[in-house]
Amino acid sequence: MRRPSSPTLFVVALAALTAIRLIVAGLVPVSPDEAYYWVWSRAPAPGYLDHPFMVALWIRLGTTLFGHGAFGIRFLAPLSAALGSVLILDAARRLGAGRGYAAALLLNATLLFGAGGILMTPDTPLILFWIAALWAMARIVAGGSGWWWIATGVFVGLALDSKYTAALLLAGIGLWLLPGGRRWLLRDVRPWIGLAIALLLFMPVILWNADHHWASFFKQGGRTGDFHPARAAQFLGELVLGQLGLATPVIFILCVGGVVRATRLVVTRRDEAAGLLVALGLLPALVFIQHAFGDRVQGNWPEIIYPAAVIAAAGLPLTMRWLKAALAVGFVMTLVIYAQAVGSPIPIGGVSDPTIRVLGGWAGLGQALAGRAKQTGARFVAIDEYGLGSELALRLPTALPVVADDPRWLLFNLPHPGIALAPGTTGLLVRTTRRHTPPDTKPWASMNDIGVLGRGRYGRIGESYRIYIVTAGPAFARLVTRLPSGASP
Repeated sequence: MRRPSSPTLFVVALAALTAIRLIVAGLVPVSPDEAYYWVWSRAPAPGYLDHPFMVALWIRLGTTLFGHGAFGIRFLAPLSAALGSVLILDAARRLGAGRGYAAALLLNATLLFGAGGILMTPDTPLILFWIAALWAMARIVAGGSGWWWIATGVFVGLALDSKYTAALLLAGIGLWLLPGGRRWLLRDVRPWIGLAIALLLFMPVILWNADHHWASFFKQGGRTGDFHPARAAQFLGELVLGQLGLATPVIFILCVGGVVRATRLVVTRRDEAAGLLVALGLLPALVFIQHAFGDRVQGNWPEIIYPAAVIAAAGLPLTMRWLKAALAVGFVMTLVIYAQAVGSPIPIGGVSDPTIRVLGGWAGLGQALAGRAKQTGARFVAIDEYGLGSELALRLPTALPVVADDPRWLLFNLPHPGIALAPGTTGLLVRTTRRHTPPDTKPWASMNDIGVLGRGRYGRIGESYRIYIVTAGPAFARLVTRLPSGASP
């Protein structure tokens, strides 16, 4: 019997992995951040306080096809991971990293890419468009047509529309052009056309910020100004340990070795392919290291390093000897995380288990609040925390609207601009017990504590909430915003 070819095996394996990711995406409860981005999708805009618009657009497409459940919200995530795998394979081949399979497999075996393959966050479209830009640049490095600069511009623009971190993609390409690619800038107009296209695609985000007092730019740009060298060792240690876990240990070590080798090739041989990998891998890494001198680097931020890093790792002779071990460790860790996210089979304490603390018990909390509202005659649920409010807006029926006491919502063009609830109407105010400050009393004529509700799985509590009976005061409609509803009436 003839043995299947490598392309056939890769396609079958990728199809199976994508199918698994689609199933898991439909089973894992929607996280508060994903619910928040779902609210964005109900209020289409060129920009939002935290990020550009792409994640909202992707969620809107998925929920239009499959409804407002977890599968609809996340539908495009597994598909984008599959497409990114194909593009990284081809980019690795064109940059001289063998047949490309090792790079694609290493990327898929990281927990970062594994999580990105089932969750819908701004990183999900960002990583696809980052890989696509790297793929287009790989064709240019391999001697392809200068028209690939146009494609590069499109992908960079779409990456900028996904997350502001994509500025490092633009900076990396510029860095690659400086030593060996100046011929393009001096003799060909197409790189400049590509840059113009990227900026044109990003222009709606710029205009939205200009119309909203630069709120998003100030929020994200404010992260860069901190400097706390006394805590640098702690933050750097967390950064390295976090990436050892999220990239998985063997893959992280291979990626570091690959980038070091690529840097040596740039210095000794002026290798253009290695230079592209260094520009798109080492430059972001140095930026995150610099950031760690002032503040904590969130574990998902360095995900953009790995497309270039796994290609660099695939060029290491050592990688082929360790490839099976790296993939075994990575995929086993990923499957354990998937299983824990779906059903929490490992009996970790509720608060200690992020799959319970972040994901567990939202449906039950929504049902409990609906029951409490029926008992008390409450006609709305009020919150002052965006994640909690977004989860409840997604799950509570339209007949029990969620209203938010948070100025961030004033930046939204939400589909329910009015609150058809008169002063004197009774509602429930829900607040996490982690917050020790008293609730804001300005929207309320009266407020009475009626107890605590817990949220969790299998008797393990991830978070508790204090419930108040409140009465809408004269300023109620002016101070709160009604959120959209994803549930049936």
